Amino acid sequence: MEEKNYKKQIWKPSVITSPVPPVLVTCKSGESINVFTVAWTGTLNTQPPMTYISVRPERHSYGMIKESGEFVINLTTEELAFAADFCGVRSGRNTDKFEKTGLITADASAVNAPLIAQSPVNIECRVREIIHLGSHDMFMADIVALDISEEFIDANGRLCLEKAGLLAYAHGDYFALGKRLGGFGFSVRKKKKKHKNSSGRKGR
Repeated sequence: MEEKNYKKQIWKPSVITSPVPPVLVTCKSGESINVFTVAWTGTLNTQPPMTYISVRPERHSYGMIKESGEFVINLTTEELAFAADFCGVRSGRNTDKFEKTGLITADASAVNAPLIAQSPVNIECRVREIIHLGSHDMFMADIVALDISEEFIDANGRLCLEKAGLLAYAHGDYFALGKRLGGFGFSVRKKKKKHKNSSGRKGR
């Protein structure tokens, strides 16, 4: 077997963690609503459930979220790839991104910001703290409600998010999640033993 080359080049510090989720964030201030794409987002805490988004202060939605203290993280799918890209490169200051992308809004249950109906999971958030970091400010938020599309809930009430075709973003490109490699804990899970039948032979 040919040996792999594990030599490294040293680059200057940069943000390169990949892949990340390109989510559509919706917000509302007064009667104005907007949607924009964020890739700097993720889990902060389990109990209480907390998340974050990091946003450049010059973005149109920054002031709306700061004023309202609320937003919704809408997970994206392969079908929402166009909208995810468009909403990341066009500003709500001069473009109705809902009209241009065909995104449909719906009422949230706990916040005033709207949901995106086509998203499989909508995460309703209320800002707890704003942390000034540099190029971005982090909106730390409590997750106050989840809205789950019924088509991804099975008969036992289990969320089958693997069927949603979630979108990923890596180094400037969008990807649909592909082959499943294993479930949580698969590396330490014991393999099931084959049972012998009554004749003493191994079952087929």
